[in-house]
Amino acid sequence: MTFSGSELDRNAANYAAMSPVSVLKRVERVHPELPAQIHGSIRRNWGEVAVRCKRLASALALRGVGKGDTVALIAPNIPEALECALAVPMLGAVLNANNTRLDAGTLAYILDHGEAKVLFVDTEFSSLAAEAVSQSGRDLLVVDVEDSEGPGGTRIGSVTFDALLAEGDPDFTYSLPDDEWDALALNYTSGTTGRPKGVVYSHRGAWTNAVNNVITWEMPHFPVYLWTLPLFHCNGWCFPWTITMLGGTHVFLRAPRADAIYDAFADHAVTHLCGAPIVMSLIAGAPEKRDFPQKIKMMTAAAPPPASVIKGMEAMGISVTHVYGLTEVYGPAVVCAEKPDWAALSPLEQSNLKARQGVAYELEEDVLVLDPGTSKPVPWDGETLGEVAFRGNIVMKGYLKAPEETAKAFKDGWFWSGDIAVQHVDGYIEIRDRSKDIIISGGENISSIEVEKALYAHPAVSLVAVVAMPDEKWGEVPCAFVELSDEATEEELLVHAKSRLAGFQRPKKIVFGELPKTSTGKIRKNELRDLLRHQS
Repeated sequence: MTFSGSELDRNAANYAAMSPVSVLKRVERVHPELPAQIHGSIRRNWGEVAVRCKRLASALALRGVGKGDTVALIAPNIPEALECALAVPMLGAVLNANNTRLDAGTLAYILDHGEAKVLFVDTEFSSLAAEAVSQSGRDLLVVDVEDSEGPGGTRIGSVTFDALLAEGDPDFTYSLPDDEWDALALNYTSGTTGRPKGVVYSHRGAWTNAVNNVITWEMPHFPVYLWTLPLFHCNGWCFPWTITMLGGTHVFLRAPRADAIYDAFADHAVTHLCGAPIVMSLIAGAPEKRDFPQKIKMMTAAAPPPASVIKGMEAMGISVTHVYGLTEVYGPAVVCAEKPDWAALSPLEQSNLKARQGVAYELEEDVLVLDPGTSKPVPWDGETLGEVAFRGNIVMKGYLKAPEETAKAFKDGWFWSGDIAVQHVDGYIEIRDRSKDIIISGGENISSIEVEKALYAHPAVSLVAVVAMPDEKWGEVPCAFVELSDEATEEELLVHAKSRLAGFQRPKKIVFGELPKTSTGKIRKNELRDLLRHQS
């Protein structure tokens, strides 16, 4: 018998939209007594958090917020940011969590472009938010979030978060979205080369990556998760919903500090955290450390930190998982999946393997390195350069109000990342550069990441960024900006580079000092390029 499927239609009994909205309902029903939030002196269980979220959704609904409305947020890692991530989707509304380090003009553009109807703002950022609202020209409901663990600040809104909760119904009834393809979140790219682009997430994609996190990281029920990764960065890589799904505990830090991180490890039995390599360096290089008995897992993205940092972390009982992704793919979508036989290799061999970005998450359909001219896969030889391309359920819906940019990004049925990479014989991807970061010197392509890797091998190098420096003869040449953890001279580092790089690849200049960084720990190479251009 051949089934056409037409006689077996979807119905309420056998089909439900995949959505993070489901996770709070279950944890409230099954584990209401378990700890949900730790923030300074604040302790709440899942029953209490569920009531707060229902009150929040209800109060917003009473004030006219509904399906498709944008609810913006300017706040650090605090309980209210998590509650917005859980409550706003209950209404079919769209959460727009913003980087707290953006300037007022950029935030004004985001509020206007995203058509925000409500703005939640932590009072530490009230003056910034007030200027952004003024510049945007929008008539917004502004809600002041007064964090008991924060520095305080002036109220600029018409209601406080707590007062808004008091307006809501603790028994508010909410439901799944009509369509799992409905928008759930709006995240803006960094905008270092122009206006930031609005990346739209769906309920389906967010739910898929929330589950992906569990599978990829082999997460157990009831994890204790420390928020060092900003909740506003790709919606915290979907971990607000992952940790809630598992009945875990969210431990909040307004800003990552070594002492506070170690206190959380020791006092709250943290089991998992995510963060940029700079957070790893902060942990490994802390002058004072506290002991903790439990094993901890840390997920880190971007270029891997020096092998010495990884070795130091693992010696403390913190295992490191290297991942890679972009805002457009819900945060990490590629993982350096460790194979069992790697344990028998030398530390150097292991570090070389772990430095690669890796393979697709289990619930991402495919990730390949493609020839941008033909859209065909490059040979898996570890040498042929191409562009990393993604396909699957954890790829964005598209860019808001930018059909041409969306079409370009989705050429030939793939999302094109702009990252230049090779694919090794085992299928593992290794990024060689961003397309915009490739240095073309005398017709030769130089990978800035390759140069950085060579310099990282020097024990005195803590952080390094390599960018193109204008050169009359070659057009451009590599220049290295370096933060040191110990004493070293420019001549010493150049000699070190000479043993690892071809002549045309070596940096022609080394500049020492603190590197400019984003709030997520990424180095702002655009500022370094601007500095060199102004000096030339």
